[in-house]
Amino acid sequence: MGNTLKTTLLLGLLSGLLLFIGDSLGGQSGLVMAFGFAVLMNFASYWFSDKIVLAMYKAQPVGPDHPLHRIVARLVQRADVPMPKVYVIPDASPNAFATGRNPSHAAVAATEGLLRLMDEREIEGVMAHELAHVKNRDILISSVAATIAAAIMMVARMAQFAAMFGGAGRSDDREDGGSNPIALLATIIVAPLAAMLIQSAISRSREFGADATGAQIAGSPYGLADALRKLETAAKRIPMDASPATAHMFIMKPFTVSGLLSLFSTHPPTDARIRALMGQV
Repeated sequence: MGNTLKTTLLLGLLSGLLLFIGDSLGGQSGLVMAFGFAVLMNFASYWFSDKIVLAMYKAQPVGPDHPLHRIVARLVQRADVPMPKVYVIPDASPNAFATGRNPSHAAVAATEGLLRLMDEREIEGVMAHELAHVKNRDILISSVAATIAAAIMMVARMAQFAAMFGGAGRSDDREDGGSNPIALLATIIVAPLAAMLIQSAISRSREFGADATGAQIAGSPYGLADALRKLETAAKRIPMDASPATAHMFIMKPFTVSGLLSLFSTHPPTDARIRALMGQV
């Protein structure tokens, strides 16, 4: 299944989950309020994400005289996207990310650790991956998914408070006039977990897509594949002090997860990413 189709289906499933919760509980007004608040919250994050995230990691802009800027300038011609702002993050852990609300207002950043660890071919592979996120508008897709997931979690929290303080649910069409305990339990416990799983699956799908598009931009998958191998090892040795809220933005998850927590990982396993890249050769 193509990544675009997979993302569309997952977003549809996430939206359907939100509508199911609203119908099950009957709290349409609360659902609309939660969704509206989630839209406002994530719209602000989407619109100002570049400034917020770059300031959070103390990223410093670099100009045409910097090697990273020259690599990005070379790649944008192949990617057919506007030249983004280029930043270096003063952090020893090797990593990189892209941000910005659209290709005309984008920024790419790499850590000092990545620039020290990688050769030029590998840096080119990493930055091609980040430009692929810009080209594929993955920041917008992530914002939409985050908005719907946040609304689901808010409705679940509302249902929890309703259960604590007198019950919830639609009572006008029930014989006993009471709430539906199964729908309430599903909303409080199952729905948020399902929303997180779907949102994580969307993020993993976009990573695979950015790897594939990045290899096309770079002209070869080998630089990115070698970079991913180095990142997998070095990120464990030198973990990054990153916020979980921004972990999905990086090319490599800043901290490791294992066991059941891997189901909620925003990144696919590195070996699966490399296999997918090598499948393009």
